[in-house]
Amino acid sequence: MATRENDLLRRKIYTVIFRSDTPSGKLFDIILLMLILLSIASVFMESVAKIRDAYGPYIVVAEWIFTGCFTIEYALRVYSSHKPFKYIFSFLGIIDLLAILPTYLSLLFTGTQYLVVIRAFRFLRVFRILKLNRFMSEGHILSNALKASLHKITVFVASVVTLVTIIGTLMYIIEGNASGFTSIPVSIYWAIVTITTVGYGDISPQSPLGQFLASILMVIGYGIIAVPTGIVSVEMARATEEAKAKCPACQAAIHSARDRFCSNCGKALNEAG
Repeated sequence: MATRENDLLRRKIYTVIFRSDTPSGKLFDIILLMLILLSIASVFMESVAKIRDAYGPYIVVAEWIFTGCFTIEYALRVYSSHKPFKYIFSFLGIIDLLAILPTYLSLLFTGTQYLVVIRAFRFLRVFRILKLNRFMSEGHILSNALKASLHKITVFVASVVTLVTIIGTLMYIIEGNASGFTSIPVSIYWAIVTITTVGYGDISPQSPLGQFLASILMVIGYGIIAVPTGIVSVEMARATEEAKAKCPACQAAIHSARDRFCSNCGKALNEAG
């Protein structure tokens, strides 16, 4: 009997916490978003010296109240979830945990309470709460494009790291301490700042050879900026086309170009021709 009552309670809690398509679930999520907004606002106010001096104790109390609410919510999510470990290690599950840890860590490390701004990630739930399916589908397309670009961008980043390491070392040899290139790491820092066209100007080559090398790196920088943009753009276009693909029989969306059969009607997709 007790087990049945526990199961019933767990289902009710699950409906309220995870099901935003019910009145109680939607109300819970809206209240949750308001608490997140208020907690982030309290952190912002605490960082302002005048407000902190005047209302510091009240802000601290409010933050602990918010953290207590989020801790209870997290515990209820784990308790009511059908697969607790799957929730705990999911993206939103990790964000939910990180949202409550900074306040507790502030008891040991001063200043970590400001990390509660991580709670801003929890606003991602607004797309689910408001049923903004268009945004969710676009987010899915972007996610697929980034995943497909990962290997190409990894090779690209590795190439850039190799390039700035070589040029930074050459600049250290050419310029040396007299021009501010006091070590190879400092020279690599200069190369990164230059190739990304940031150009802080805190270090600059003085010799003609060093300036020539810097000029080459600047020109390379303009071309390098376009490479990752082009990679992601191509994958975005491909992911968008895949998202628009539909089964010729039932017009259901095809989730991936690798799918051989329609997940809705079972039609063989390679028979589309």
